[in-house]
Amino acid sequence: MTPRRKKLLGLFILLPALLLYSGAVVTFSDRLPSFWLVQLVYYIVTGLAWAAPVIPFIRWMEKPPDENKKSAR
Repeated sequence: MTPRRKKLLGLFILLPALLLYSGAVVTFSDRLPSFWLVQLVYYIVTGLAWAAPVIPFIRWMEKPPDENKKSAR
């Protein structure tokens, strides 16, 4: 798969996934206690948690195609 196709596929997967994630974070935040420290920790954790699954996916999108596959064609 070419890097261009990977990036297009990544766009169609990541954009809705991040929108769903942010919606879930905001929806669940309504159930938190109104204590500022709890909310601060919650938003810090959820603000960083989205990057864990996204970083490997972005690396996959940026990975060049295998040279072996090109020479086999």
